[in-house]
Amino acid sequence: MNTVLITIVLVPIIEIYLFIKIGGQIGAFNTISLIFITAVIGIIYARYEGLNTLKSGFSQLVKNELPAYEIISGAAIAFAALLLIIPGFATDVLGFLLVFPFTRKIIFGKFVDKFKNETKNKKPYIEGEFEDIEEDDERKL
Repeated sequence: MNTVLITIVLVPIIEIYLFIKIGGQIGAFNTISLIFITAVIGIIYARYEGLNTLKSGFSQLVKNELPAYEIISGAAIAFAALLLIIPGFATDVLGFLLVFPFTRKIIFGKFVDKFKNETKNKKPYIEGEFEDIEEDDERKL
């Protein structure tokens, strides 16, 4: 079966289960309040981390380096913000894991290292041949 279809079916089931369990423990009003509070705090922190990642990416570009981690980190922060907007406890936990720099570095660190190693092995120049064309040459356009 397709993993996207399984995810679309399982995520709401898990969220409903957690709503019922947590709502039974702390009450309906507190559960709803907690959902809104985590969404607001998460979005504010995602905005802060997104701006920090953007600054770090520009500093990497100024150094003439590829901002691989910053690109992946920016996409992860955008996905985390989406997860934090979606009401639910499981999506909030995953969203907060992606927002915090420490856990993001753990999750994406090896992927970025692999990407940087591939770009370091490339030559910094393009090999090719050239031929001087005289001013009165007929091949000149």
